[in-house]
Amino acid sequence: MATFSNMVVSISIISLLLQLACLANAQLSPNFYATTCPNLRGIVRVAMRQAVDRELRIGASILRLFFHDCFVNGCDASILLDDTPTFTGEKNALPNRNSARGFEVIDTIKTRVEAACGNTVSCADILAIAARDGVVLLGGPTWEVPLGRRDATTASQAAANTQIPSPFANLSALVSGFAAKGLTARDMTALSGGHTIGFARCATFRARIYNDTNIDPAFAARRRAACPAFAGGSGDASLAPLDIQTPNRFGNDYYVNLVNRRGLLHSDQELFNGGSQDALVRAYGGNGAAFSRDFADAMVKMGNISPLTGIRGQIRRNCRVVN
Repeated sequence: MATFSNMVVSISIISLLLQLACLANAQLSPNFYATTCPNLRGIVRVAMRQAVDRELRIGASILRLFFHDCFVNGCDASILLDDTPTFTGEKNALPNRNSARGFEVIDTIKTRVEAACGNTVSCADILAIAARDGVVLLGGPTWEVPLGRRDATTASQAAANTQIPSPFANLSALVSGFAAKGLTARDMTALSGGHTIGFARCATFRARIYNDTNIDPAFAARRRAACPAFAGGSGDASLAPLDIQTPNRFGNDYYVNLVNRRGLLHSDQELFNGGSQDALVRAYGGNGAAFSRDFADAMVKMGNISPLTGIRGQIRRNCRVVN
């Protein structure tokens, strides 16, 4: 009898462990909140439309937040955590300091989602949907956003300083950095097309417009007018559009600019500089539909970088602080 009871207990424990293992390794799904928060997509879309109506640039800012989040230990909303006297987050890492923005938009969405479906939807998933909607609202492609991520309880400023691709990187460093996240060179070139919207600070392109030789002289002169040669002072924060033609409209002009040596960042122009991505840049410049398709596919792939699922992480009530 004891042997039978022990066998039942053992089977129960094994069953429990298998269930926990399945939870821990749960897969993302576009239908994750179909029953628990059926109005989620509508809530996010309305809030993003309102935000973009107020400021067109915010669509690019939210896209950049998602990118920087995913490249640091996965898409886990760690970038949204505020620093405290006892906690150092990622907001003040070098790639984010004085440039990462859009946090208030995510706060607004989170508040509305919590009111509709409390303690259900992660900040990581909200950021993923908001990034997609920002692109769509600016005329870009749409894609199904796999959901089911949970939120990190930690962050890493050190990882943000080393793992987010640098605007000063060469092609080799870019390819290896994306490969480290499971992304191909084609994914990298497609995702870089996110620079068809948004702006960059003078500090990130100063060296490009004053030192690089693979740059259109007229373009460099135009950018120098508002970006002084020496660092320091208010000039560092001076903004310039990443895409000189349509900074607030998602399209393939970014690649046309690269072919014409008008990439704003050094890392942008590295995609078209006699290297392995030249042909793809030309292809995207001549075929907007192909770019949009590859961009959407690469966004889904990037969104699958090391998500916390199942019982890992938490559902933050406030995206800025751990519960």
